[in-house]
Amino acid sequence: MTYLLSSLVNGLVFGLLLFMVSAGLTLIFGMMGVLNFAHSSLYMLGAYLGYSIGRWTGFWPALLFAPLVVALIGAFIERFMLRRVHRHGHAQELLLTFGLALIIHEVVKLFYGPYPVEYAVPAELAQTAFSANGLNFPLYRLFIGAVAVSMFVCLFLLMKFTRVGLTVRAALSQPQMVEALGHNVGLVFLFVFAVGAGLAGLAGAVAGAFYPTGPNMADDLGSIVFVVVVVGGLGSLEGALIASLAIGLLTTLTVGLDWTLAGALAPVGLSEWASSIGGPFTITLSSLTGSLPFIIMLLVLLIRPAGLMGERA
Repeated sequence: MTYLLSSLVNGLVFGLLLFMVSAGLTLIFGMMGVLNFAHSSLYMLGAYLGYSIGRWTGFWPALLFAPLVVALIGAFIERFMLRRVHRHGHAQELLLTFGLALIIHEVVKLFYGPYPVEYAVPAELAQTAFSANGLNFPLYRLFIGAVAVSMFVCLFLLMKFTRVGLTVRAALSQPQMVEALGHNVGLVFLFVFAVGAGLAGLAGAVAGAFYPTGPNMADDLGSIVFVVVVVGGLGSLEGALIASLAIGLLTTLTVGLDWTLAGALAPVGLSEWASSIGGPFTITLSSLTGSLPFIIMLLVLLIRPAGLMGERA
């Protein structure tokens, strides 16, 4: 019971963190069609900027300024880099953003070194939220969840019920019509990319104080974030939230389970036979935790290629 409760809470927080990182990529990838391979690097950059700014201003101002700086960096990338290669197709965009990810990674190591920095939780949040069955749950985990839920609500209301959201969605499908109505489509795409980058920076500034802030943090979430966007459906915030929670809960629940297929056959008396064969019958569920998000993506794409909440072509 203790393991189940702990896994559910930790999985929920991890899933909400995945959504915080993937929300910006959902906007960029789903609404602009840009394969931003450097998105997780912007998440890492937000964590390091939050750490650096926080040393001068404190934790709370850093949560405001770090995402703004990352948003400005994102606007610069879209205006002076991506816009030049956008007309050449996705391959050039992928190569450009892959190169940017490598550059950001090396710049971070150049300024901060190859080891994690001491980005600490503020004193007012370094407390225990509640205790259950002998386990203490940090208050900061609830703060991460609250920020993620607030991010989802704000983005959902912005995209569904405001003129800005209507213009952004229209610029993707009918750019010439939007231009004819007097809107600057290039400026709309610049806004979307900057907001997406800023959301990644906010996720890094929030999560970096709890999880290790190091040069490898982008690699830890980079591929999983793309899985979340694909499974949820391109451009769907609701789908990204559902996929994030599902992946977070499943990976956390399975990481401590040593169940095997041979053990599952014990009720029918085939456990010893399956163990003697070995191979897939003796693989533990915990050993598949790292592969689980990609297995989920494969199954979803086979059943519903557009994703859970994506629109069919």
